[in-house]
Amino acid sequence: MHSPLPLTQWLNAPRPDDTPVAWLDDRTWTLGELRHDVTRLVNTLRQQEGERWALCFENSYLFIVALLATLHAGKTPVIPGHSRVSLLEEQQTLFSGVLSDRALRLKGRVMVVDSAHRTGPFSPLPDVDGSRYVELFTSGSTGAPRRVVKPIASLEREAGLLHERFGDRLSGCTVVASVVPHHLYGLTFRIFLPMSLGLPLHAAMLSYAEQLAALAHDRRYLFISSPAFLKRLDTELAPPDVALLVSAGGVLPWEDAIAARGWLGVWPDEIYGSTETGIMAWRHRHDDALPWRPFPGVAFRAEEDALWATSPLIPDADGLPLDDLLVFDPDGGFHIAGRRGRVVKIEEKRVSLTEIERRLLELDGVCDAVALPMSRGGRQGIGALLVLSEDARRRWQQQGKKAQEFAWRRALLPWLEPVAVPRYWRIVDEIPVNSMNKRVYAQLQELFHENS
Repeated sequence: MHSPLPLTQWLNAPRPDDTPVAWLDDRTWTLGELRHDVTRLVNTLRQQEGERWALCFENSYLFIVALLATLHAGKTPVIPGHSRVSLLEEQQTLFSGVLSDRALRLKGRVMVVDSAHRTGPFSPLPDVDGSRYVELFTSGSTGAPRRVVKPIASLEREAGLLHERFGDRLSGCTVVASVVPHHLYGLTFRIFLPMSLGLPLHAAMLSYAEQLAALAHDRRYLFISSPAFLKRLDTELAPPDVALLVSAGGVLPWEDAIAARGWLGVWPDEIYGSTETGIMAWRHRHDDALPWRPFPGVAFRAEEDALWATSPLIPDADGLPLDDLLVFDPDGGFHIAGRRGRVVKIEEKRVSLTEIERRLLELDGVCDAVALPMSRGGRQGIGALLVLSEDARRRWQQQGKKAQEFAWRRALLPWLEPVAVPRYWRIVDEIPVNSMNKRVYAQLQELFHENS
């Protein structure tokens, strides 16, 4: 398989206009259409004031149009990780305007991006400056969005590492995914990898196993997925021809790996990494106890109470601290032993407990709040421990617990990812603390074990 194209050559490299780029249902977009759509948006963006443009898309083809146009126009693409109007309005200082594939009712500049469905003579666009970057935002331990700068060169290098690892297994594949391109995993695997290798990609996200099974059976697929999706497979359906299955965002339970292998006929390849670090390790999951193996150039070191990683994908020579606890084998492989800090993963999504607590405290009548990760019957969720004012407690008692919990959930949905909205609720007179006035979270979780 040929070497990956750098981003600046995705449009400019001498390839036929009828090269397929993306498809959705019966619609296929070609390289000629992409060249026309990007050039049209570049000309529009050059006339706009403002350096930073937020990308909020459901259609991955139009996401690619916006990504390339902002970069070729000398602008900075900002990927907020969501399209919720209430949060975008709160975060408007992060960007100059919004590019989207739908009309958002947002105060501020919103440009709707579409496809002209046309081709024509193409004049190569100016190269993207090697110092350009993409900005992503992920949950921080303070509750505020954490800005992560990803140089284009780093994203290209990441696609190169994946090409070296998977090589000919990618040849002839069409890329489908159950993850969005608004986080680094989706951006790298669903956008950069197929675009750099000339692999057609599906423009929509797969949300259900039925959509995966309904894919045309005359193609070979690279399926980019996550444990949350793979545990919901319906193995009674007819499987598509999946040549390579990749899972990331969390550890894939062994029973789900076995089920995926039994249905699709391939063992999953798991990727370990984060938005801040990029990919760090992988494993071809054909054994439950198989350790993770670092990608070339990735190294780990213990420093005080934290573990640090250095990598060709991490610009800082000192590396970055990790949220995970790793246990190493003598030969350099490792196992993941848990997470540290106030950022947890629920259904493979990073969730800031501090942010949830901040939103809980904004609810009418809530005087104090704690958010905790919970696991019930093999299902992950968030538990909320609340201290209410006298009026709020009276309403809670009069209206009934279920009705009030529904009202709280509804009030939180404009601000939080659905998986971050608390599933379990407890009302207490005060939040328990220990002799050092510290909250003991194991003790707080025990309150959810009591019948109420």
